[in-house]
Amino acid sequence: MRYRTIAGTDISVSEVGFGVWTLTAGWWGDHSDEDAAQMLRDATDRGINFIDTADTYGQGRGERIIATAFPGAEREKIVLSTKFGYDWESVDRSAKNHQPAQHCFEPEFVERALHNSLERMGTDYLDLWQLHNVRMEHLLRDDLWTLIDRVRQSGKVRSVGVALGPAIGWLDEGLYALDNLPVEIVHMIYNALELDPGLQLIESARRNNKSLLVRVPHSSGMLEGKYTLDTKFDANDHRKHRPRAWMVNGLKKIEQLDFLTTEGQTLGQAALRYVLRTPEVVSALPNIYGHEQLDEFAAASDVPDITDEQNARIEELFQSNYGLEVEREAGLATR
Repeated sequence: MRYRTIAGTDISVSEVGFGVWTLTAGWWGDHSDEDAAQMLRDATDRGINFIDTADTYGQGRGERIIATAFPGAEREKIVLSTKFGYDWESVDRSAKNHQPAQHCFEPEFVERALHNSLERMGTDYLDLWQLHNVRMEHLLRDDLWTLIDRVRQSGKVRSVGVALGPAIGWLDEGLYALDNLPVEIVHMIYNALELDPGLQLIESARRNNKSLLVRVPHSSGMLEGKYTLDTKFDANDHRKHRPRAWMVNGLKKIEQLDFLTTEGQTLGQAALRYVLRTPEVVSALPNIYGHEQLDEFAAASDVPDITDEQNARIEELFQSNYGLEVEREAGLATR
């Protein structure tokens, strides 16, 4: 496993991280707490030290699973990140048609959210604390940044990031955060099928000496290279509800990426190497929902880097849009 340092810190993260969302949301299959905790421990055995979650994932379940997987002194094995900003605890879960959680960035709420996250994870500090799917109005709150500075000074938070929504706050919010705010990280969707607005955010990160995290590096599994027109998803898999055109168009696109596997690596590994080609990207968070993905993606550190020629071909294909429409994960509003 290769490691990279978050800009402006001494925090070293594995270039392949583990997003706990897949183990807790119920959209990538069901995982018991015991199985999920063991998966995280197995990830560290493969060199993955960066674990990313959010207080909303499973309504706190993701954070509690981390505490189970890494109790006491074991916590020091990992670089731990969580997100905040949704008032999910106020949602009536007993209602048949309960409403989604609403954003809340009032300082008192945010401070309480930090306390609760630390308690659930059994730790007294976070390596990275991220604003979850922010809108511009949240980024402009002076009282919020005053609080964030205070908890930094207390030692409870080592670095701060802004996680960009898919359906909400995106390019403008990302550029504003990188250009104007005291954050070390911006967290974005970016992959070989979806280059915008990632390319603009990369330029801003480079200009401001900031770091980036990448999620959905496989475009909802399309770039894992395992789908066919006959692929069937389980009833509790969110991909089951996507339109047929998503599968048909996506398969046509990845046919044009065969050149990425000429060195013997899988398409899934090459897709990770593509997003990691950018030095500002300190870690990529593939969707790991089983040991097959864990083994394959952790080994991406061992395969050749993407060449300049391969990168140019990917960008050329994107500019021509492959003659097809790219669908972003707009429906995953609280991811």
